[in-house]
Amino acid sequence: MKRSHQILSGLIATVWLINGIYCKILGFVPRHEQIVERVLGAEWASPLIVCIGVAEVTLAVWFLSGYQRRVNSILQMLAVSAMNVLEFFLARDLLLWGYWNAVFAAIFVLLVGLNEFWIRPKAQTL
Repeated sequence: MKRSHQILSGLIATVWLINGIYCKILGFVPRHEQIVERVLGAEWASPLIVCIGVAEVTLAVWFLSGYQRRVNSILQMLAVSAMNVLEFFLARDLLLWGYWNAVFAAIFVLLVGLNEFWIRPKAQTL
């Protein structure tokens, strides 16, 4: 179980790092900024997308640090759920997989929860 937890933790952190650095901070996926523009307005989209990217990278580093992992995991699940609900209702046409984004987001939320609350070795839960 420990190895499964480590691998899954690495994959979860990688998702946050790729989305934060590549997609948002560096801006290689303009669709992300377009979604923010649609949800929060064009005036704030550019600075906010970078801030969101920094927050995602911070979340990944925090997660990998092991500090307050349960709090971090709950925050991840809430963030992904909130972002996807907003995107689904306000910018569905900009989503990479349309309706399927909600399914992939739910799977990611489930994996984060399972990794922290079920797979994680009990000795590490302090």
